[in-house]
Amino acid sequence: MHEHTTHKQAYLPALLPIALCIILLSSGMIFRYLNIGFFSGIVEVIWFAVAYLPVGLPVVKEAVEYCSKGDIFTEFLLMAVASIGAFAIGEYPEAVAVMLFYAAGEFFQQLAVNRAQANIQGLIDQRPDTVHVIDGNSNRTVQAKEVVTGSIIQLKPGEKLALDGVLLSAHAPFDTSALTGESKPDNKKQGDAVLAGMINLNTPATIRVTAAYEDSKLSRILQLVQDATAQKAPTELFIRKFAHYYTPSVAGIAVLICVLPLLFVSPYIFSEWLYRGLIFLVISCPCALVISVPLSYFGGIGAASRRGILFKGSNYLDIMASVQHVVMDKTGTLTQGVFKVKEIVIQQGFEQADVLSLVSSLESHSTHPIATAITAYTGKHPDLQVENVEEIAGYGLKGIISGKEILAGNHKLLDCYAIPYRVLPENDSDTLVAIAIDGIFAGYITLGDELKTDALTTIQRLKQCGIRTSMLSGDKDTVVQRVAASLGIDHAYGNLLPEDKVTQMITIKQQRNETVAFVGDGINDAPVIAVSDAGIAMGGLGSDAAIEIADIVIQNDELSGIPVAIHIGKATRRIVWQNIILALGIKFTVLILGATGIANMWEAVFADVGVTFLAILNAMRLLSTSSLHPATQNPTACAPD
Repeated sequence: MHEHTTHKQAYLPALLPIALCIILLSSGMIFRYLNIGFFSGIVEVIWFAVAYLPVGLPVVKEAVEYCSKGDIFTEFLLMAVASIGAFAIGEYPEAVAVMLFYAAGEFFQQLAVNRAQANIQGLIDQRPDTVHVIDGNSNRTVQAKEVVTGSIIQLKPGEKLALDGVLLSAHAPFDTSALTGESKPDNKKQGDAVLAGMINLNTPATIRVTAAYEDSKLSRILQLVQDATAQKAPTELFIRKFAHYYTPSVAGIAVLICVLPLLFVSPYIFSEWLYRGLIFLVISCPCALVISVPLSYFGGIGAASRRGILFKGSNYLDIMASVQHVVMDKTGTLTQGVFKVKEIVIQQGFEQADVLSLVSSLESHSTHPIATAITAYTGKHPDLQVENVEEIAGYGLKGIISGKEILAGNHKLLDCYAIPYRVLPENDSDTLVAIAIDGIFAGYITLGDELKTDALTTIQRLKQCGIRTSMLSGDKDTVVQRVAASLGIDHAYGNLLPEDKVTQMITIKQQRNETVAFVGDGINDAPVIAVSDAGIAMGGLGSDAAIEIADIVIQNDELSGIPVAIHIGKATRRIVWQNIILALGIKFTVLILGATGIANMWEAVFADVGVTFLAILNAMRLLSTSSLHPATQNPTACAPD
């Protein structure tokens, strides 16, 4: 209730001048129509002047301020000249109406912008100001900004987490909808990462803080979306440049309409042609374009944010609307990225416990999903002296543990170090980690991964949109081809190092000169993201690199976000062009009618403010959930363009 009251109070200052103007204008028109005796001469002028001041004075003031800065041809000057000119020739109601409808249009524009901002802000600015820090046997409530990493905090049921951390309690369910748009509770267990913005549902939890307040994923994403509005789309930049030349041009034409007939028309009536020039000025204001086009892109960014899809700029909405080819990584993108150990084979002469202890110590220094799976399987391992750990991209890990050189990776890693090994198994469904100790092949571990539940439906939807699909992976080619065949992906390439992925991506782009998006999930995909037209990061909340490098971040780690992002891009572009055509079409029609004397000031007001209002309403459709999400129409249908 309090929040609703606050919104009313915020809008009240803008509504009062409009309401006062409506009352004075309508009553003045009634007095004029009924020919009331006292309402004539100076009384009529004063009455309409008083009606004009609440809505006209701010516009005139803006016009003067812009002119003093050298920016003469603005919408404010056009409206001021048109309305004051209408007063000069005795068209008092029209003069007031011009400013009234302009003020109303500005008010509704602000409403639309505030709603779009609220959608973005409400999604990601979820950080509480205080937390409960466990200090010995007591709890202290302190400002979240003051908490240092390593502190232990308590999160009660129903409370929202203010800082990134690791769950120390055995388990706890969290509501992550504010971050990912996913309403299903996420059950976290001990050791899992928990992020600022998550809500503890029903179990008291203790958490160790891993990042300062300003370094949390949520803080960085908030900054990302705030910065997004500064990145303008080409259409938006064109409209701004168009308005820059358009406004002085039509102002010059309005002057010519007023004075040129003096040379050709007899009898020449100055007030009549001045009125036509003023009508032309009112119609020519580019408000509908300069307001509705940026608002449409802003609405698209807000609508995407509500669905857990973060665009780093409106220009990427245009790119996604034009995507013809989607290229994807495999592990962590098309698959769950959660490997499980399936088989351990150790060579004679080695003890399994000793080998696993060494491998686990080495893998604990990597964040790769395979490394995480191995360390999770082996559990706690002895504190061994680990030195000179080197992650060799596309191959595996190398390190010195307790004086022994340990290699853990694919067969190419052993080949690089000329380590002989017996023929390794070729299981199409498994990933293999070969192990060598001091230059001797010690055995291997096989791990399995599973496809994401929405992988197949996502590929099908992309195909129905006419979008080609490819997969690039560093995994062995047999696994890659099997996954591609099961999903219906057009082309798949395996056994690729990071630099090979870049080469293949460049080849894909050059083959058909297509707009290509790449979908990846980590720092290893950074080079490919850099050369793609649109880089999409899966699981942005789990990867700092994804947030920093990608153009678009899909927070909930679901592939279905890709067609949704394309759909929102197309819907945004469609509404932008609808507004451009609507504004220019009506304006040019009424411009001709006004110049020829057919249209009066009321039609001019509609052509300017009325069209602006319609364009704003059209742009606000982007904020409607039902109008944007393909699943609400047909789960397998292609988003319309």
